[in-house]
Amino acid sequence: MSKDLPQPQQSEEVDLGQLFKLIGNAFSNFFHFIGSIFNKLFLAFVWLVFFVKKHILKLAIAGIVGIVLGIVLEKTSEPVYKSYITLKQNYDTGENLYNTIGYYKDLVKQMDTGTLEKVLGVATEEAKSILDFGIEPLISENEKLTEYDEYLQTLDTAVARTVDYKTFLKNVKDYSHQYQQITIKAKERKNFKTVFRKIIENIESNVYFKREQEKDLRELKEQVSAISKSLIKSDTLLAVYQRAIVKSAENNSDSPAQITIAANRGNMNSSKEFELYKKDLELRQELVEIEREIADKEHIIEITSSKQDSGTIDNKKELFDIKMGSKRYYAIILTGLTFAVLLSLRFVRFLEQYKDKI
Repeated sequence: MSKDLPQPQQSEEVDLGQLFKLIGNAFSNFFHFIGSIFNKLFLAFVWLVFFVKKHILKLAIAGIVGIVLGIVLEKTSEPVYKSYITLKQNYDTGENLYNTIGYYKDLVKQMDTGTLEKVLGVATEEAKSILDFGIEPLISENEKLTEYDEYLQTLDTAVARTVDYKTFLKNVKDYSHQYQQITIKAKERKNFKTVFRKIIENIESNVYFKREQEKDLRELKEQVSAISKSLIKSDTLLAVYQRAIVKSAENNSDSPAQITIAANRGNMNSSKEFELYKKDLELRQELVEIEREIADKEHIIEITSSKQDSGTIDNKKELFDIKMGSKRYYAIILTGLTFAVLLSLRFVRFLEQYKDKI
């Protein structure tokens, strides 16, 4: 019976050998697969280089034609004027503002000049001349980092560790930033100021924002009234302390004991006077801050800067979110189209090789 015991060990050794062999083959096939991918990519790159080399003259001609076309269109087409304003939001008007600009933008796309004329309060010809609206936040990378740091300070430590900078930026809406820039493009340059003013009026006439403004101003003015009353009482009490110090100094005698008692009383009154003086300064500083806040709240949204009320000529084209001149734009477009056509013809010839096999 003992002679039969080694047999299971031999079976286990055979199974382990086969297992290692299978693992080795799997790794070998995997690396061979990766190598074949890189090899095919390299071959495709080489083929593309020779393809471009073969048709370089055609692509160059297409680029030159694009440059010439861009020059001709710049000279012959109507000029496009562009103007913009920078706004400061004193209330959470961002979402409403973006929806409003999006609505105007859709009206322009639909060529609904009648509705655009009514909502903007401009003449028909001026409404027809508007080509586009745009809005974007004005915020630097440093300001984004500052907002991120301030946001983390409002969170619990454990939660803050789970929020990285990219996640924060992903969840922050463009309209939430305080400063926004509105852009208008038009064929005429005389209606920019009117349109900008109407956009602001439409936001400020919103019933919700007006009601919030009234509540905020009422609350702030009540705070000013309360602080002003406190300052009057503080000034009265300060005058009392000052008179007490003077009276104490006048009534003291030449006796050392009485001089000491008067000095102690004077020090006590001086200490209270100093504390009262500090409190008075704090109240006055708070009053200044509240008055500044009242000045901000008096405008729901306000213009911080306005550039080119009459507009400037804008000949820039946009391709893949990159702005460029007309010559470069049409050169890239025509070269790309030529390349796509040549590549399509080459692909069709490749497929014709298998026509007889179908």
